[in-house]
Amino acid sequence: MIIYVIDDERIIRVSLADELRDAGFEVYEFSHAGQALSQIKEITPEIVITDLRMPDINGIEFLKRIKIFKKDICVVLMTAFSTVETAVEAMKLGAYDYISKPFDNEEVLLIIKRIIELKQIKQENKELKIKLKQDYDFSSYVGNSKSVEKIFDLIKIVAQKNTSVLLIGETGTGKELLTNIIHYNSPRSKKPFIKVSCAILSREIFESELFGHEKGSFTGAISEKIGRFEIANGGTLYLDDIDDVPLDMQVKLLRVLEERKIERVGSSKEINIDIRLIASTKKDLRKMVEEGTFREDLFYRLNVFPIELSPLRERKSDIVNLSKYFVSKYCDDTNKKIDEDVFEILKNYPFPGNIRELRNLIERLVLLSINNNITKDIVPIEIKNTEYNSSYFSFDNKTLTDIVDEVEKNAILTALDKTNGNKSKASDILGIPASTLKSKIDKFRL
Repeated sequence: MIIYVIDDERIIRVSLADELRDAGFEVYEFSHAGQALSQIKEITPEIVITDLRMPDINGIEFLKRIKIFKKDICVVLMTAFSTVETAVEAMKLGAYDYISKPFDNEEVLLIIKRIIELKQIKQENKELKIKLKQDYDFSSYVGNSKSVEKIFDLIKIVAQKNTSVLLIGETGTGKELLTNIIHYNSPRSKKPFIKVSCAILSREIFESELFGHEKGSFTGAISEKIGRFEIANGGTLYLDDIDDVPLDMQVKLLRVLEERKIERVGSSKEINIDIRLIASTKKDLRKMVEEGTFREDLFYRLNVFPIELSPLRERKSDIVNLSKYFVSKYCDDTNKKIDEDVFEILKNYPFPGNIRELRNLIERLVLLSINNNITKDIVPIEIKNTEYNSSYFSFDNKTLTDIVDEVEKNAILTALDKTNGNKSKASDILGIPASTLKSKIDKFRL
C-alpha cells in the first residue's frame, strides 16, 4: 500500500514516514503539497496524510484537488490548530479522519488499519455486486425452448419498469430466480431486495411481519418492529406463495398496493412506501377467485404483468443444457461429462420437482461419479424406471393381489438395476429360478 506523508516540519514528517515504513508500507515524503500533486499521477497513493497548514497549498485546498483527481484516496488531516469548524469542513469535503498534533504514531497506525479494513469491505462489496450481476444476468435462466425464449422477452421488457409482476408456475420452476433477475437488472438493483414467504407466515404474525408494529400494540410486542414493506422502501418486495395469504389479510394487502401507504399495527400514522412488487403463485388464482378463497380485486391488482413458467416436463429440450449447467456449477473438474444415455433417461422422467429436482439430482450424480463421466449406472432406479415406486407398502385403495404385485415388481426392478440388467445375477439376488424371473418380467411387462 502506497502512503504519502506531507508536512513542512521535517522532524514530524520523517518520524512518521519511518514508522510507516517499519510497518511495511511504501511511503513517499513531501515538504509541500505542490510536490505531492506533481507526482500523484505517476505514483498514485491509497492514503494521504497531510498537514493542514502548509506554505504553498493548505490542507483543505489540497484535499479538494486530491478528491477531484481520485475520489477513493483516503485523506487524513493533521494540524496543531485544531478547530471544530475546520474538522467539519474537512469531513464534508471527503476527509477520512482528522488528527491533532502532537500525536502518537500508534494513533496514526490505528487509523490506517481502519482505512485498510474499510477498503477491504468496499472491495468485497464490489466483487459481490459483480458476482450478483453475473449470477442473475438474463442468461442465468438456462434454456433454449420456445417457452424460455418467451420468458426472456417478457423479463427484458418488465425489468426496466416499476410494474407489478405475477410469476405463475409449479414448485421448482425457477420463480425465485426470475425474481432475482428482474430486480438485479432493474433501476432498483442497488436498493433493498426483500423476500417474504407467505406460506410460512401464520395468521397471527402476518400483519406484523408485513407492516410492522408499535411497542405495546399487542401482547408480546416488547419493542417497535419495522415491517417488510418499510424495509423494502425504494427497492423490490417479493411475496412468494401469494396464494397462501389469509383472506382477511388480502383486504389490507390490496389497500397498501392501491394507496402505497402502510400503517404499523397499533399506529394510525401513515407511512408512504415506494416498492416494486413481485408476487408468485403455484396455484390457479382465477380458480381460487371462483371458489371464493382469493379476492378478485386483489387478483386483478397483482395480475398486471403475468409470466407463466412451464414445468420441466413440457420443456424437455432444456434438460440437456440445464444438466450441463449444473455439472459446471457443482464440479471443479471441467472435463466431467454426462453420457448420452443418461440424457435419454432424464428426458423420459417427468420431474415432478421440476428444475429444483434436476439440480439436486445432478449434484448427487457429480458426487457419485468417480471418473470424468456421469454414467447411467449411478442414476437412481426411480429416475431410470418411472414405474418404480419406492413406497412399497402403500395400501390405499389396493387389493392384496395389487400390493403383492407391486412389491414383486419393485423388488425385480431393484435387482435388475443392481446387476445392470443381468437376469441370471438378478435371479440369484432374488433367490428364484431364472425361468421364474423371466415369467414375472413378462407378466409385469418390464
